[in-house]
Amino acid sequence: MKRETNHDTIIILDYGSQYSQLIARRLREVNVFCRLYSWRSGEDKVMEHDPKGFILSGGPRSVYDQNASELPRYVLESGLPVLGICYGMQLIVQHFGGRVAASQEREYGPSLLIRNEIENPLFQDWHSGRDLDEELLPEDQVWMSHGDRVEELPRGFMPIAHTRNSPFAAAADVDRHLYCVQFHPEVAHTPKGQKILSNFAYHVCGCRGDWTPAKFIAEQVKFLQEQVGEGRVLLGLSGGVDSSVAAALLNQAVGDQLVCVFVDHGLLRQGEADQVVETFGTEAGFNLIAVKAVEEFMESLRDVTDPEQKRKIIGEQFIRVFEREARKLGRVDYLAQGTIYPDVIESAKEGDSEAHTIKTHHNVGGLPEVMDFELVEPLRLLFKDEVRRLGSELGLPEQIVWRQPFPGPGLAIRCLGEVTWERLERLRSADAIFIDELEKANLLRQGTQQSFAALLPVRSVGVMGDQRTYEEVVALRSVTTDDFMTADWARLPHALLGRVSNRIVNEVAGVNRVVFDITSKPPGTIEWE
Repeated sequence: MKRETNHDTIIILDYGSQYSQLIARRLREVNVFCRLYSWRSGEDKVMEHDPKGFILSGGPRSVYDQNASELPRYVLESGLPVLGICYGMQLIVQHFGGRVAASQEREYGPSLLIRNEIENPLFQDWHSGRDLDEELLPEDQVWMSHGDRVEELPRGFMPIAHTRNSPFAAAADVDRHLYCVQFHPEVAHTPKGQKILSNFAYHVCGCRGDWTPAKFIAEQVKFLQEQVGEGRVLLGLSGGVDSSVAAALLNQAVGDQLVCVFVDHGLLRQGEADQVVETFGTEAGFNLIAVKAVEEFMESLRDVTDPEQKRKIIGEQFIRVFEREARKLGRVDYLAQGTIYPDVIESAKEGDSEAHTIKTHHNVGGLPEVMDFELVEPLRLLFKDEVRRLGSELGLPEQIVWRQPFPGPGLAIRCLGEVTWERLERLRSADAIFIDELEKANLLRQGTQQSFAALLPVRSVGVMGDQRTYEEVVALRSVTTDDFMTADWARLPHALLGRVSNRIVNEVAGVNRVVFDITSKPPGTIEWE
C-alpha cells in the first residue's frame, strides 16, 4: 500500500523532551508536514517517508552520561539537513568532536539572544542587533531549559548567536547543512521561534509548504479508496468533531460502503443522544444506525473506579456492540475511528515514542486484542485544529466543527470514582449549567478551547437552609490551548464563576461545593482521568 501522504516531510526524532510535540505543531502551522518518531526507531521506518530533513528534539539526559540517548548513524549518513535543539545540539557537537559540559550557571527561562554577524539561512529575518547589557525586549527573547552547555564547537562549525550565559547559543556548519540551537524555538516564550523552524524547513531543507486541508483531502480520499477497496466500513459516530470529520471524509471516499453506528451508552452529555440522531440521521442524511445500550454499559462499569480499567471496559463494550451490529448488516470489513495525532502520541504508539503512556484512549490503546475488524483511522496524522479546518473544508456545519471536545469514554472519566446513573445525571446537570453560562458570555469559542465539569468522589460538609449537608464536589475545568498538547487554565471572570457555582449548588441535587481547576498541562492533563 502507498504512503498515507506524499507531502514534503520533516522527521522529528524525539529524545524525551516535553516540547517535542510542539515542534511538530509549529511546522504544521507553516504548512510543512512532519512525523515524530523515537530516536530508537529503525532506519527503514523513518526513511520510508523520504524526508527532506531531520530535527533532533531536546531531552532530559546529558550527552556524556553512560546511558545517554544516541544520534542514529543513518541521520548523518543521509546527507540531509539536520537541526539540533537543546539536547539535539549537544549530540551533534559531541559527535563531531566538540565539548559539552555542565554549565556553572544553568539557564531555565527567558534569555536575550543576539545574532552574530554571520550570514546563514536559519536566522533569516531575525534582526536583533541589541547589546546584552540593554533591556530585554519580548521580540528578542528565547526560552532556555538546560543544565549543560557547549564549551567548544567542532571543526567546521561557526557560532551564529549567543546569550549572556551561552557563547554558543546557536551554531552552524552551513556547508554540511548542520544547525544547532541551545534554546527552544518551538515554545511560545520564543516569539520568533517559529521563524527559525520555518527557515530551516523552507530555506535549508527546501520544503514547498504543501500541507493544506484541500490537498490532504484529495490525497486521503485516494488512500482510503485503496485501503478499503470494495470493503464495508463501520464507523462509531459520537457526534464529536473527530468522528464527524472522519465520517465526512470517509463518506467522500467510499460513499455507501460506510455505515455509521451511534451508540447511546448513557455516558453522553445532556440532550446529546437526541441531538446526534437528529443532526446526522435526519438533517445530514448519513447512513446512521442508533443503538440503545445504556444498561449493558452501566452493568459493565459496576463497582469500577480505576480510570484505565474504565477505558478498557468501554472500549471492549464498543467493539462488542459494533460486532453485533456488523453481524446484522452482513459483511463488514473495517472499523473506522476518529483517532487524531495527540491520541497516538499520548498513547505512545508512534514509532515507539519516547513519550510515556499518559492515558489509553479506547480508540487507540484500549481496544481488545482480538477483533473481527481491520482498523481505518483517516485522521491519525492530524492535530485538533487541523481536524477543524478539515471539517470546514468538507462543508460540515459550524456547530459540529466547533463542538466542545469530548473524550471517547464519555462522562465515565469525568465521573471520578464509581459510575452510577445517579452520579451521571448529577454530572450532566452541572456540566450543562457551566456550558450554558459560558455560551451566554460568548466564551465557548473566544477565550476557551475546552470546558467541562467533573464530579469528584469527595464529600464535604455544607449548610443549606440551616441544615448540615454532606454532599459531593463538582470541579470546573476550562482551558486555553492551540494544540491540546499543552494548555493553560482559562482566566474566567469571577462573576461568571460565581453564577455557575450558585446555579449548580441550587439546581443540582447532591452537590454542595464547586471548585475551579487552575492547573496547566503539563503538569496536569486536560481531563481529570
